[in-house]
Amino acid sequence: MLFDLNRDINKKVHFIGIGGISMSGLAALLLTKGFKVSGSDSKESELTNKLKTEGAEIYIGHNRENLKDVDLVVYTAAIPSDNPEIVEAKDKNITLVDRAEFLGLIMKGHKFNVAVAGTHGKTTCTSMLSHVTLKADLDPTILVGGELDVIDGNFKIGDSEYFLTEACEYKESFLKFYPYIGIILNIDADHLDYYRDLNHIKETFEKFSNIIPKDGYLIGYCEDDNVKEVLDKAKCNVIRYGINEGDIRATNIRFDNKGCATFTVNKDNKDLFEVTLSTTGKHNVLNALSTIAVGLIFNLPYESIIEGLKECKGAHKRFEYKGEFNGATIIDDYAHHPVEIKATLDTAKLIPNNKIYAVFQPHTYTRTKTLFDDFTTCFNEADELLLMDIYAAREKDTGLVSSDELGDAIRATGLKCINVHSHEEAAAYLKSKVEKDDIVLTVGAGDVVKVADIILNN
Repeated sequence: MLFDLNRDINKKVHFIGIGGISMSGLAALLLTKGFKVSGSDSKESELTNKLKTEGAEIYIGHNRENLKDVDLVVYTAAIPSDNPEIVEAKDKNITLVDRAEFLGLIMKGHKFNVAVAGTHGKTTCTSMLSHVTLKADLDPTILVGGELDVIDGNFKIGDSEYFLTEACEYKESFLKFYPYIGIILNIDADHLDYYRDLNHIKETFEKFSNIIPKDGYLIGYCEDDNVKEVLDKAKCNVIRYGINEGDIRATNIRFDNKGCATFTVNKDNKDLFEVTLSTTGKHNVLNALSTIAVGLIFNLPYESIIEGLKECKGAHKRFEYKGEFNGATIIDDYAHHPVEIKATLDTAKLIPNNKIYAVFQPHTYTRTKTLFDDFTTCFNEADELLLMDIYAAREKDTGLVSSDELGDAIRATGLKCINVHSHEEAAAYLKSKVEKDDIVLTVGAGDVVKVADIILNN
């Protein structure tokens, strides 16, 4: 199936799962181009309401009747084959295309596509790239998996050959993209409801490197052994970055009392310039290095890189300051993988504090089960953990694992941990406990942030 943003403007496109952060961005992109757009989702949200005000037909719930005069149906990898709208599209011979393939078709219309891949950090890295390329007046088209203040949402339509997007590895989605520059931030075991094991994941990232043209670039964190294996096999130009090794390194790193780093950028053992970040933690030094590598490939002025990174505060839900209660600071973070959780807590430790409370909502039964042992040890830097029930997302509770089981395993390590079964229960406990200079972290990819909202607004 061919799709052209300019030629096919009379087509009506329907999105199944239109409320998702990526799907809503694609739908909004089509609306700005003048397409007719409809879509369905399981529940109403700010994103669906925003699309409705912009002219999209929004349906809450999935029904065959939602496909009215539709020419093309776009669906996400999480939508099952027995979804009634999928079934209706097949019965009516309406063209079906998954989100990744549709995004790839849009990317085909651009020359300088930058695809940000990796198990963690994609949204923050894409945020940094957005700031830097906007500062350099490249006028890129941007699709990001979070809300960015600098583009007032999760997408921006540019008028140039530059395109920035996250490249998710779930179900090998990113293999349908057309990157000129590919970034691999890290490779860890995740999405084990699809992948057999870590080797299967590495093989898929290797395939990702192979879709980059020979005159294109693969940028990767060479101190991650899994990434290094992929970099060593790549057939295109390769740029390695890291702290202790790599073509591009960060030296003389120091952190302020908010956990934000200042460091010197060194390329091929030559100091280039100094950068100060407004995003927190050591992991964001690495995200910044990957962004700097892109900036150097595009020969952007150093000033644009320096100013763009300084102004980037990241996307919402990425170590996002929510407010204060009783002198305690409340921060929300999207971390839902043990490696991400550890990085979030390490970042919190950089900030002077009295006590760190973490409120964690596990995301999906499959991830909780497959990474169970890692979840029992990744909260060690917290003083106290409140463990919520598992957020099912696309899954159903079949008795595979429970938060109570995880809580028992965490308590066995010696960490103070209590299980809570509602946002209200977690908020009430924290309101009775937190004191001045404490840090409260709401952590997870579900709706755990409601705990912060209750504390701050009730």
